[in-house]
Amino acid sequence: MIYHDPLAYLLGLEGIALLDAWAGDHDREFTEARLAEIRSLLDDEKLRGRGVTVERASTVTAYRQQSAGYDAEAGGGLFAADEPVVAECLSDRAPGVALDAACGTGRFAEFLTGLGHRVIGVDSSPDMLAHARRRVPEGEFHVAGLDRLPLPDDSADVIVCALALVHVPRLAPVMAEFARVLRPGGDLVISDIHHELITRGSVIKARGPAGEPCVAPTYRHRLGDYLRAALSLGLRVRRCEEPAATGTGEPLPVPATEIGDWRYWPWSLMSYLPSADRAAGGCPSLVIWHFQSPNVS
Repeated sequence: MIYHDPLAYLLGLEGIALLDAWAGDHDREFTEARLAEIRSLLDDEKLRGRGVTVERASTVTAYRQQSAGYDAEAGGGLFAADEPVVAECLSDRAPGVALDAACGTGRFAEFLTGLGHRVIGVDSSPDMLAHARRRVPEGEFHVAGLDRLPLPDDSADVIVCALALVHVPRLAPVMAEFARVLRPGGDLVISDIHHELITRGSVIKARGPAGEPCVAPTYRHRLGDYLRAALSLGLRVRRCEEPAATGTGEPLPVPATEIGDWRYWPWSLMSYLPSADRAAGGCPSLVIWHFQSPNVS
């Protein structure tokens, strides 16, 4: 069972900021301001008794509810952060067969089609796939999990997987599938939510049958987790980036002086403490990997 308490979150932000000050990023005035703010938070009546018990929902349920507004809301500034890097990674790749793994609403399927690839998209969410099919009518789309791809061995020249491995508990089975279907010399580009952003509250939300708060399963993969899974399969590292998001998507309808409803947490909570948030929020939003399958000698 998950428990979201706004006071706990805000104190956590203050703690991150104070640890950065301890490491030398801020001065005494900053540290004393954070300590004074913590005392104020502990006395803040708005924050008392606001905790919420949160259930876990399946990714299929969560993305069914998110699908209509996903591109505008859930993606937000993350799309602007990963799309240029993915484009650079694939700029020299000749057209071929491209797999958009966990294609969602089809943003990378559309991009890959524009590069001249024959695109195959897979996703576990039929609702997200419906958007992808409308967006890329010439694409081939399937309902499938990432650990059981409906493609034969050595059949894809390019694989792109964006903002999806965060929902996978173990990377090894998925990476093994990617390696299986990737042709020798093929490119695998992965964009995923950075584990530090997840710690700061980046999750996909949903509502249960009675309206109860729910979140999709979310896992914090470290950089070494991706590396171990990829290198054990013979994949070679071409590039790794850890960009920050360039925006937050649609503005939240919550004043900075209010806590807001749970569905706006933690973003509305961040605006409640702008100084601490600016200090603690400077973490990467994404990790982007470019791997390549070795050519057969």
